[in-house]
Amino acid sequence: MAMVCLSDFEAYAKKYLPKMAWDYFAAGADDCNTRDENILAYKRIRFRPRMLRDVSMMDIRTRILGTEISFPVGIAPTGFHQLAWPDGEKSTARAAKAMNTCYIASTYSTCTLEEISVAAPRALRWFQLYIHRNRATSQQLVQRAEALGFQALVLTADLPYAGRRRADIRNGFCLPPHMKLKNLEQDFEYGLPPNSLDPSVTWNDIYWLQSLTHLPIIIKGILTKEDAELAVRHGVQGIIVSNHGGRQLDEGPATIDALVEVVEAVRGRVEVYLDGGIRKGSDVLKALALGAKCVFIGRPALWGLAYKGEEGLQDVLRILQDEFRLSMALAG
Repeated sequence: MAMVCLSDFEAYAKKYLPKMAWDYFAAGADDCNTRDENILAYKRIRFRPRMLRDVSMMDIRTRILGTEISFPVGIAPTGFHQLAWPDGEKSTARAAKAMNTCYIASTYSTCTLEEISVAAPRALRWFQLYIHRNRATSQQLVQRAEALGFQALVLTADLPYAGRRRADIRNGFCLPPHMKLKNLEQDFEYGLPPNSLDPSVTWNDIYWLQSLTHLPIIIKGILTKEDAELAVRHGVQGIIVSNHGGRQLDEGPATIDALVEVVEAVRGRVEVYLDGGIRKGSDVLKALALGAKCVFIGRPALWGLAYKGEEGLQDVLRILQDEFRLSMALAG
């Protein structure tokens, strides 16, 4: 079957992944309204295309935190890539490097930070952090990431507790025995290591993180102008507008809808990115038109891995790149 758009990869992954793995990746919280709204919201946005603009030469490169990437799509942090492909996050890192874009490695990777670094040396990698009750664990992760050449720290702010994902509960989701949360020396039960995340984290903990590292700090999970303002005030260098793929609080806004007020509040003081619901190159263009500097893909990256590992993920990125370039041209 010819893979011509991202939904082809989705169909393949749904057909061939074990049910428990597919359900884990596909899950949203509760009724999945926010998960689905992330995609539907794009369908309500229309372009105002301009004609006769000379689109013979187009440059789709951009810079994020000063580093050039080939086009404004990176790979969002998602957990457990070995559920999709045996090489897991190593394949993800290699695909991102081959396409010259950014990969945000998750705290909940099934490969170590060291393995990810070795797989794609000198690539643009950021590290996504959850703050654990055991602060020493988080501190060690931050310092390991910095020592290994990760170029930014992405603090996920929307997970004081794991959202209620019904399919995982029904399936009794757990990692297969041969897979481990390689960056955390503890066993895995439902959703997350039991009660390991610190629900008492506040804005002041950004100062704590700044005391541990020289890396720029990006905060992920912002959906309101009030929190965007607080993020800037606390000295972060970037914001990822995100609702965790609709996996946390159901009935929150779609990220593309929340983007507008965040961009307005930030007024260019920090870079604003977005994840959630990107399925076509035209979605990327809509996000950029509404003020995002770059977008990140979560589930589509996993579908690419499920199809053919790093080669499949490169295919997904290449399709988005081609669609984005064409949308830019046709919109003038």
